[in-house]
Amino acid sequence: MTDFDEEKFEEKYVHYFEELEEAYSAAFEHLHGRCDSTVLRAIDHQVLSESEPIYEGDGQFRVELPDDPYSRVDVHVSEAEFDELLQAFVEQVEIELQRVFGFETE
Repeated sequence: MTDFDEEKFEEKYVHYFEELEEAYSAAFEHLHGRCDSTVLRAIDHQVLSESEPIYEGDGQFRVELPDDPYSRVDVHVSEAEFDELLQAFVEQVEIELQRVFGFETE
């Protein structure tokens, strides 16, 4: 667990790069084996690599996605299946961010 400083999070890639990597990797590992790994990797590399983790306050994080994430992936998957997996991945990243920064809830 890392001591969290809201002001430092404004420059998150300078102060918290390793923690952000840890959260995104843990989210990937959590979903790996539970869903189509080709789609999961595509979301990780082509959508979430361009996402922006935002600290909302009160220990809550939100992941801001790039515009039109479905058009960014180069795998054949229905938009409904993609949206479902993307939502699960984003929710897990937000949970992992809470964990990494010591805000996890029971």
